Amino acid sequence: MTGAPVLGHCAPGFEAVRRAFETNVAEHGELGAAVTVVVGGEVVVDIWGGWADSARSSAWQADTLVNAYSVGKGVVSVLLLQLVDRGAIGLDDPVAAAWPDFARAGKGEVTVRHALSHQAGVPAIRERLTNDDLWDFDRMCAALAASEPWFAPGSRHVYHTNTFGHLVGGLIRHLTGRTPGEVLRAVAEPIDADLWFGLPDDQHHRCAEVVFDAPSSLAPDLLDGELTDEQRMIASGYVNPPGYSSSGVVNSPEWRRAEVPSTNGQFTARGVARFYEALRTGRLLSDDLLAEAVTPQASGPCPVLGQEVTFGLGLQPWTEHRPFGRNPGGYGHYGSGGALGFADPVAEVAFGYVMNHVIPRWQSPRNRGLVDALYACL
Repeated sequence: MTGAPVLGHCAPGFEAVRRAFETNVAEHGELGAAVTVVVGGEVVVDIWGGWADSARSSAWQADTLVNAYSVGKGVVSVLLLQLVDRGAIGLDDPVAAAWPDFARAGKGEVTVRHALSHQAGVPAIRERLTNDDLWDFDRMCAALAASEPWFAPGSRHVYHTNTFGHLVGGLIRHLTGRTPGEVLRAVAEPIDADLWFGLPDDQHHRCAEVVFDAPSSLAPDLLDGELTDEQRMIASGYVNPPGYSSSGVVNSPEWRRAEVPSTNGQFTARGVARFYEALRTGRLLSDDLLAEAVTPQASGPCPVLGQEVTFGLGLQPWTEHRPFGRNPGGYGHYGSGGALGFADPVAEVAFGYVMNHVIPRWQSPRNRGLVDALYACL
C-alpha cells in the first residue's frame, strides 16, 4: 500500500488484527478503511489505512468519515429506544399515538415493536418520488405516512431497507420535535462518538469517496415494467426515490447533508466502537430494555434479503448465520459492503469497522478476517 501505510495503535497481543487489515488491502481489494476495538473498556485496536478516494491521491486519516449504510439502523434504533426507556412511548403502543398521520391507509395498528422489527408493512413508499424529495426529511416521512401498507402489519417481516430510517426517524421527530440527526448529536457528543445523520457542510471535507458499482437491481427504470405487487414492493424499497439506496448520489453534498438514517450515516470506526461500548456498559439503555431489544422478535425467510433472517428491535441478535463476534449474546448491525458495529457482552468487546469500497452483501472476507483475528487474540 505504497504512499498510504496502515497507521494507528494495536496493543501488545493484538498485532494479528493489524496483519488481517494489511491482508485485506493486499489480497481482498480494500481501498480505504478503519477498525477500532475496545476490550474491557480499553482501546486495544485503533488503526486506519488506504485511500479515501478512488484516484488514490488522498490517504485515509484518523478522522475520515464514510457512509456506513445499515450500521446506522442500530444507531437510530437506540435513539428511539431511549425514548421508550424514558416512557415517552411504549413498545406496543401504536406509532400513530405520537404520529397521527401515520394511521392513514390502514396503518393505525402498527406498533413501535412492529416498526423496529421490520413488521410495519411499509418496506417501500407507493408514491413515485424524486431525489429532490429524498433531500427533505419531513417530505419523506409524510410520503411514508400516506402509503398503504404492502402487507398486514405484524403478519410477516420484510426488511425495510431504506424506509426504516424514515419510519423510526419520523417517530423520533414526532416524539421530540427534533430530527434524528439533532437527537444523535446530543447522544454522540457526551460519549465522543463521531457519528452523523445529516452532515454539516463544514464537515464534508472529512468524507471518504465511496466506490460503489451499483448492481442492476438498483436501476430506477425497474419500476416501469410489469411487476407483481411483491416485486414492486421489493424494487420500490430500493429505488423510490431513485437514490434511496445511495446509487448515483452517494458522494454528493446533497446526500451527505440529508437525513436518511437507515442508509447514509457518516461514521468513523472510532465512533461506531465508542457507541457500542457505551451501549454495552449501560450508558445508553437500561439493562432490561437492551435485553428486550436483542431478543428475536421475528425470524424466517425475508424476500428482500433473500435468506433466513432474525430481527430484534433495530439491533440484530447474534445468530450462527449472522454472528456478532463469536459468542451468542452479541448484537449489532452490518452495513452494505461489510461495514460493521457490534458488542459482545461475554468477551466485553465493542467493535467498529468502516470502509469505502462497497462489495456485495454485508459479510465479506474483510470483516470476517478482522473479527477472526480479534478473537484469536482474546
